[in-house]
Amino acid sequence: MRIEDYADTMRGHRVLHLVGKGNKPATMPVTVPVLRVLEVCRGQRVSGPLVLRPVSGKPIDRRDVYRMVARIATAAGIPRHISPHSLRHAAITNALDAGVPLRDAQILARHADPRTTEHYDRARGNLDRHGVHFLTAYVAGV
Repeated sequence: MRIEDYADTMRGHRVLHLVGKGNKPATMPVTVPVLRVLEVCRGQRVSGPLVLRPVSGKPIDRRDVYRMVARIATAAGIPRHISPHSLRHAAITNALDAGVPLRDAQILARHADPRTTEHYDRARGNLDRHGVHFLTAYVAGV
């Protein structure tokens, strides 16, 4: 990611322009907490790679990100293997748990098919989130 990739504003939101899997361009809003982190990474620089290696000053790559996630998980005392991809699964699961509609979670994940998004949902067998609860609350007028 480059500093220039998150400089634009659209409809009142700071946005990040990126190119995803299959060279598909995407634009997504940047939330305030994420923007604060990006600004710290940017420092006084106005262009170029956003996140740099501390010692060499070179841009980070996929392997660096993988190692960072693993190191943070170990420091947090998480006993299982955590990767950037497992964080993607967690983000989709948490979005759906928070009540984000499947279509919006699909857009967040940039999936072409909602079945792919459903596959990422680790809580898809969770009976606490079963539709019968929402239907009962609706019928009861709650």
